[in-house]
Amino acid sequence: MTPAARYAAAIEILDKILAGVAAEKVLTNWARSNRFAGSGDRYALRDIVFDVLRCKRSFASLGGAETGRGLVLGALRAAGLPPESVFSGAGYAPAPLSAEEQAAGRAPSDFAALDCPDWLAPELQRSLGVDFAPIMHCLQSRAPVFLRVNLRKATLESAVQSLAAEGIATRPSGLAKTALEVTENPRKVQNSAAFQSGLVELQDAASQAVVEMLPLGAGARVLDYCAGGGGKSLAMAGQCNARYFAHDIAPERMKDLPVRAKRAGVSIDLVATAALRKAAAFDLVFADAPCSGSGSWRRAPESKWALTQERLTELCSIQSDVLAKASALVSKSGFLCYATCSLLQVENEDRINAFFAQNTDWTLIRQGVFTPLEGGDGFYFATLKRLS
Repeated sequence: MTPAARYAAAIEILDKILAGVAAEKVLTNWARSNRFAGSGDRYALRDIVFDVLRCKRSFASLGGAETGRGLVLGALRAAGLPPESVFSGAGYAPAPLSAEEQAAGRAPSDFAALDCPDWLAPELQRSLGVDFAPIMHCLQSRAPVFLRVNLRKATLESAVQSLAAEGIATRPSGLAKTALEVTENPRKVQNSAAFQSGLVELQDAASQAVVEMLPLGAGARVLDYCAGGGGKSLAMAGQCNARYFAHDIAPERMKDLPVRAKRAGVSIDLVATAALRKAAAFDLVFADAPCSGSGSWRRAPESKWALTQERLTELCSIQSDVLAKASALVSKSGFLCYATCSLLQVENEDRINAFFAQNTDWTLIRQGVFTPLEGGDGFYFATLKRLS
């Protein structure tokens, strides 16, 4: 495919996304219907689509319309590229711009320039303070690709060497002792021997840093209460010899965890919700609660535009419920660790403060925030200890 043909395909895909179809689904369906396109075309197309979604509001302003054509036009103008080099009508290129399209568009201002939803801006400003604008600018660009070195099978140095032997260049990240940032050939990772043999896993560096903050102890009973795919379960098991359990309210999310655990050389027991009521108390319960995902908007930009005040209110209620249920599973003098990949105080400190208002037999050991300015995703974590 020529570059212009890729943009034409991106316009088609973006129009479907704007109509409400999930980006991953549209991209998958396009690839199945266009088998002539090689892997390079598919990767390039994916990059175009997600680059546009990260900056949907500002690109719509520059392009004069929130349509596939308007967003691609805005993207070209933002990059300083001549639109006529793409909108030529030659071959499979998009049709030439109309006079109206050529005249449309203006420089975005205020929150539009930051690709920030107006309704959410006050809460983001409250939460981020002087870092509001720099963080929002950061969220407009692609996130780095990070790997977690499985210390059960490798050292940082040996993992770097193994990856380099397959043309994958990496460098240590300062966020976590197990984290490597991929600097060359990230798309080779999942087919590499290092990945297939369990030396490394794909995991954000800030996510790894949150795990490093956990009070893990040898022989402890540890529950990952909102395990999802189990990335943090694996990260915990890779650091400390303990008894690990993984739970999720939607068990199907954990379906790949047994295979991943076997590859990593660790043991993690899956536990159903009903079984938790009969389980012995846990020394540590980790709850990475459902959230807005505002800290990971670089990776999932659709969620920024899909979030509403109603959904945020619902998420806060879910988070309070998670804290209540997870805390009931903690042993005497045990720990509860709460985390979100959110930048919003209403999902973070406010939830912890609300929990303390109703539970006086707990104390805060530590809390912290990672932001995209440090390289990884945005994350909040708080470690609480039961007093009796």
